[in-house]
Amino acid sequence: MVMNRMNYLMNGLAALAFIILFSQCAGKADNQTATTTPTQTNAELAGIKIAYVEIDTLLTKYNFCIDLNEAMMKKNENIRLTLTERANALKKEQQEWQKKYENNAFLSPERAQQEYNRLTKMEQDLQELSTKLQNGLMEENNKNSLMFRDSINAFLKEYNKAHGYNLIFSNTGFDNLLYADSVFNITKEIVDGLNARYSSPSKK
Repeated sequence: MVMNRMNYLMNGLAALAFIILFSQCAGKADNQTATTTPTQTNAELAGIKIAYVEIDTLLTKYNFCIDLNEAMMKKNENIRLTLTERANALKKEQQEWQKKYENNAFLSPERAQQEYNRLTKMEQDLQELSTKLQNGLMEENNKNSLMFRDSINAFLKEYNKAHGYNLIFSNTGFDNLLYADSVFNITKEIVDGLNARYSSPSKK
């Protein structure tokens, strides 16, 4: 049971990527959409300035995201080692108890029961530790995701002051855009801009 719970923890946290989708729509674009009528022509709608960002590329090339992912992977590995070590120690003691019990090596039934209760408590403590560590990692991962999203949104607000886009879409694979001309792809500009203003803790 302990090992099954540990496997659940490891599998649940193995992939620590931050899949964050974001989009921005200026008030001007909202008003245009709200007042659009069938009589408007394609020429009028062509005045909307749009672009898109590839999230997959952002996740792999934005240094802030890379650093967050590496930190989480290290913590995940440390937790895995800790739980594995404690689970192995518990398993060894359980096997020793079983062997002594089968060989009537305990001084009394009461002593065997005391030892059994102690091992049961150890197993419960290990399960609680596993849950606590799992929840802690999930909370930190959620916090990192919010930090990642906020850093993107904050940068786009500044970036768009000079570029004036009405809409900036996010795209992950083919989730949002089935087709788009590469002229609308501003991913490299966004990644370069984000990395230019980000200072990695390891480089400080």
